Amino acid sequence: MNCKKLVSQYRDELLNNVVPFWLEKSQDKEYGGYFTCLDREGNVFDTDKFIWLQGRQVWMFSMLYNNVEKQQEWLDCAIQGAEFLKKHGHDGNLNWYFSLTREGKPLVEPYNIFSYTFATMAFGQLSKATGNKEYAEIARKTFDIVLAKRNNPKGKWNKAHPGTRDIKSFSLPMILCNLALEIEHLLEPEILQKTINECLHEVLEVFYRPELGGIVIENVNTDGSLSDTFDGRLINPGHAIEAMWFIMDLGVRLNRPELIEKAVKITLIMLEYGWDEKYDGIFYFMDRKGFPPQQ
Repeated sequence: MNCKKLVSQYRDELLNNVVPFWLEKSQDKEYGGYFTCLDREGNVFDTDKFIWLQGRQVWMFSMLYNNVEKQQEWLDCAIQGAEFLKKHGHDGNLNWYFSLTREGKPLVEPYNIFSYTFATMAFGQLSKATGNKEYAEIARKTFDIVLAKRNNPKGKWNKAHPGTRDIKSFSLPMILCNLALEIEHLLEPEILQKTINECLHEVLEVFYRPELGGIVIENVNTDGSLSDTFDGRLINPGHAIEAMWFIMDLGVRLNRPELIEKAVKITLIMLEYGWDEKYDGIFYFMDRKGFPPQQ
């Protein structure tokens, strides 16, 4: 494998194909924000706006501006999306809706914690690019809300009956590994370190299960024990691999090569575990006992 050739290929595809496509086709010049339901030619087939995707696009163009090249059109694209989010994306108290109409009217209530995390990333990265204190404040306040909601992320919109089968999910500590580094410039060192330590514990000591062959599972009982249920047996190989990328980033940031080594090991295990021997690629969802997954 020629790594330099791969880097060149991916960079060229990203900067000369993918980014120009979204820059040209996705911006809503009338109402602000982005169209994300596009066909392969860039035609819009649905105008609803999802906070996850709005936030990710603000983050992407801000990150490109900060780390690749100071292209004004990238920054302008990020700012207009952020202004749409600032005006329409939350209820006035930084409770971030799940989706909006094209014009910015709320469609789905702020039940989903990842609307909050991607808003945090968006405004955190954009605050780096602009030095805008309001963007920084939105990112930090939303991050604090995420931490406060950790034990019950959906809050009053949680459809699970309390006390019957209480489980905790891999997805939030996993994304917090990444989120903490994304807004490191806005956090006090002690808050950063505490968040990182807690997330590393959850990812590598609760959801990573050596007794199951070293796989990462999606849900456990709140005491950390295994749950023999649809949720408890659920495996998402791609999710686990994504988390290991975040752990590698933490290993670099903390100068802890053992974290990188462990993350590489788990990545290879999950690639092998999730690999589709017939058609190649990895399965989206699996059941750790081999039963049909609920998804």
